[in-house]
Amino acid sequence: MKIWKLVSGILSIVLSVFVLFQSMLVGVANSIEANGEASGTGGLLVAILLLSGGITSIVIRKSQNKGGNIALIVLFGIAALIGFTSAGTIYKDLIIWAGWCFINCILAIISLVKMNK
Repeated sequence: MKIWKLVSGILSIVLSVFVLFQSMLVGVANSIEANGEASGTGGLLVAILLLSGGITSIVIRKSQNKGGNIALIVLFGIAALIGFTSAGTIYKDLIIWAGWCFINCILAIISLVKMNK
């Protein structure tokens, strides 16, 4: 699981930058169209949580404590929830990023369960 935490942490940090820029552009598009959607703001929150989860994943990869995995579950779980619920008509990519967060959340749960055995 150490390798998974390092790889997912690096990928999450790189993806967070991409999600951040996409979210800013979608926020501008939502404002111009005045469609009442908040998918740009949701994407911004997902990007922040994705960055936080990626950093946390790298830092705790060698830890034997449960707290790090619980933090990953919370960070990636909230990011997935926000991403799935706030994806609008313009920002369908947010579902993909929320899916990545959900995968990381599930793998953190598996890591937590394996750690208890």
